[in-house]
Amino acid sequence: MKKVCWPYFDPEFHNLPERIYGPPVCIDNESMEDCTVIKVDSVNKQAILLEVVQVLTNMNLTILKSYISSDAGWFMDVFHVKDEHGNKLQDQNMINYIQQAIGTVRETESTAKANNSEQPNDHSTAIEMTGTDRPGLFSEISAVLADLHCNVVEAHAWSHNARLACVAYISDQSTDNPIDDPHRLATIEDHLTTVLRSSTTTSPIQSCYDTATATPQEVKTAGFPEGSSNMITDVERRLHQLMLSVGDFDGPHFDHSMNSSSSAAATPPRSDGNEEGRKTIVSVENCHEKWYSIVSIDCKDRPRLMFDTVCTLIDMQYVIFHASITSQEGRSFQEYFIRHVDGYALSSKEEKDRVIKCLEAAIERRVCEGVRVELSADNRVGLLSDITRVLRENGLTVVRADVETQGEKAVNAFYVRDISGKEVDMDFVESVKKEMDDVVIDLEVKNNGGGGRQPSSPPRTSSSSPGLFSLGDVLKSQIERISHNFIPIK
Repeated sequence: MKKVCWPYFDPEFHNLPERIYGPPVCIDNESMEDCTVIKVDSVNKQAILLEVVQVLTNMNLTILKSYISSDAGWFMDVFHVKDEHGNKLQDQNMINYIQQAIGTVRETESTAKANNSEQPNDHSTAIEMTGTDRPGLFSEISAVLADLHCNVVEAHAWSHNARLACVAYISDQSTDNPIDDPHRLATIEDHLTTVLRSSTTTSPIQSCYDTATATPQEVKTAGFPEGSSNMITDVERRLHQLMLSVGDFDGPHFDHSMNSSSSAAATPPRSDGNEEGRKTIVSVENCHEKWYSIVSIDCKDRPRLMFDTVCTLIDMQYVIFHASITSQEGRSFQEYFIRHVDGYALSSKEEKDRVIKCLEAAIERRVCEGVRVELSADNRVGLLSDITRVLRENGLTVVRADVETQGEKAVNAFYVRDISGKEVDMDFVESVKKEMDDVVIDLEVKNNGGGGRQPSSPPRTSSSSPGLFSLGDVLKSQIERISHNFIPIK
């Protein structure tokens, strides 16, 4: 009888890289005195850097430094991080979670499990909206959803350069179940599209921008699209994508002719805070020897900054081969070595200028030069509509919103500005808070916006500011009607 032979495959062969190079995720609390070092080694794939940064960002970790190398098919990354309180990572549960989450990114090529805090609610329907922004638009959107008997389970809205992007999760008012009836979803889309299209009239704010191409007004009632490697798109990444799709990077135009003779393209620096003479600077130049384009960023440091810049480059179809990120004295210095997915470096000045503008927009759109107002209340249908209507009727417009449901409570955070687009004076807001001390609502008010202007005139008083009485009086008169159970944010 003839002997049959076949090749032998070691069942542990798939673990060979780990056995050679060590564990894919190493968390080191010994090497540095003031931070934790996270090392990631893995076979390289498109957008793995974004997925790892997304995991760290969702854990509210501050990335102080990072060194990235993903050439020759292997991904090696080092992060110096602190927790949200500025300390090393000491919680073993958090350490285990990070190792498991990044391991999931590496092994299964999916961050769905790693980002369960950001996933759409199983009992709600995702709806996306984009369009031209105007004062009071978010309030009108909230009112339409309330009129259509939709409960807003969660919502996030960004506005930048006269554009709006909003992602909301809604459920049926009577059953709290997802809305899956095609006819009802079509009705919701039609009503919201009507509201968005009514903002196409050019406003004083919009007149500063290039309006040759109209901003598309779009509403989609569907789940998030799948990102690279079948990952479920993070809600903040989706907001970046939506803002990019409506061209929020097309702000006031500058003359770049002074750079035409240089190998580098750069835009005039933009203000990013109260620091005199320190602006956001983005430049792009080519490294002809290695066929890379080098993107350099110098801007004010803030949480989630690396996520915003990496997200933008990946969504613009660029591959990051090497990078270096450092933070020093409140400034962030980032350098990325990139190529387009087709393998070529940036070849034209127009392409470089577009990358610069998109990165500037990504840095700016999360920073709100407004007053942050936080409140919590017993959740009910129409609560969001009532709150935003009170703000709108008293000359305040929402420039960013984060609305969530935690159990039976609705937790809302708004950045608000004066209806003209200017930031509200903190003296004015603090005076309103004092007037509302005797009301059963306690607002947490913070001036978190970068570049917040200081009052140039004496603080407003009740005798000189009718608007102050208006806001306080209306809030007092309507508060019992919209809710009897407001509680303070702690």
